[in-house]
Amino acid sequence: MRAACLNADWNPRPGFKLGSKDIEGKLTYLGSKVWTHPRIEIVEKAVPECGPEDVLIEVKACGICGSDVHMLQTDQDGYIFYPGLTAFPATLGHEFCGAVVHAGENAYNKRTGRPYAIGEPVCAEEMIWCAQCKPCCDGIPNHCERLQEIGFSIDGAYAKYIRMNARYLWSIESLSQVYGEDKMWLLGSLVEPASVAFNAVIERGGGIRPGENVVILGGGPIGQAACAILRHAGAACVIISEPSKVRREMALAIGATDAIDPAKDSVADAVLEITRGMGAALILEATGLPGVVWPDVERVIWEGRSVNTRVVIVARADAKIQLTGEVLQVRRAAVIGSQGHSGHGIFPNVINCMASGMDISRIITKRIGLDELEENLVMLQMDRDEVKITLTDFN
Repeated sequence: MRAACLNADWNPRPGFKLGSKDIEGKLTYLGSKVWTHPRIEIVEKAVPECGPEDVLIEVKACGICGSDVHMLQTDQDGYIFYPGLTAFPATLGHEFCGAVVHAGENAYNKRTGRPYAIGEPVCAEEMIWCAQCKPCCDGIPNHCERLQEIGFSIDGAYAKYIRMNARYLWSIESLSQVYGEDKMWLLGSLVEPASVAFNAVIERGGGIRPGENVVILGGGPIGQAACAILRHAGAACVIISEPSKVRREMALAIGATDAIDPAKDSVADAVLEITRGMGAALILEATGLPGVVWPDVERVIWEGRSVNTRVVIVARADAKIQLTGEVLQVRRAAVIGSQGHSGHGIFPNVINCMASGMDISRIITKRIGLDELEENLVMLQMDRDEVKITLTDFN
């Protein structure tokens, strides 16, 4: 089968020391400190073979993530932008869904409690947690000590077939009953990024009480999904800050109540005006530019009448934030980091939200084939009018 692989050169930055879990020449938890000169290669790979707990899936749709874009994008010294766990070469792609074409005898379907049947539509977690280390056993699988990630450190889904342990799979059959097969595949490929947003605003951020105000900084796929989830959860004001008019209009269509163009207006002034001076219970940082947006974040916390504001950082960025401790102390605010999407019922809850009417399929703005992947990864480094580009042709 044909697969889109990313390769890069192992070249640690001067002065950078490998961590205890890094593997010389192969794997690092800080990709932007090590990998240079990334390149996409379309290669031939064998169709994976399954063990007794594995499922072979024919991929029907796989979205391009901002992480994929940043693994190919480089700084002036040739180092990749993406700062996280990486091991190359690896087939990219992790936002996927597909149909079961083979299942091991011990590969159980959580929907039925029985072994997977051929044809079952499924999506998958991309966090491959071990279920044995202390974080996993403490119920925090997103922080597994032996974490692997499909499309980052092991082969992903920019290929016609992918093998997954049934542990990480979730049925999307309920979406077919509501939306039909074609839209089911599109929504199925959005469960993973929507689950990242759900983990950030509901699980890590603590959720909201119906009637509270929220602010989403950044209108990429995670920000868009967060708008839909928080509106579904009962937020009164869902305010999106995003410079792209296309993305602002899209957010308003799927859940945002108000939109701000940060290139023209003060975000803090606009938020305080929209909320009549109350501010926000929750602010999601989904821009990847924390140093740029942080002054507005602190102003909303300091000048707003709400206390206990939670700021959740979900975008990956190799950047430091200058915090004003007095703002956090006096306003009883908190800054929270959020990684991943596994555990806590997140995937099935997102699927249930979709099945009950949370249709975010409009964030898919373009469908492409495998041979068009590289040009679109490059284009997405600059073009903010596309939101989610999805591969649907793997031949």
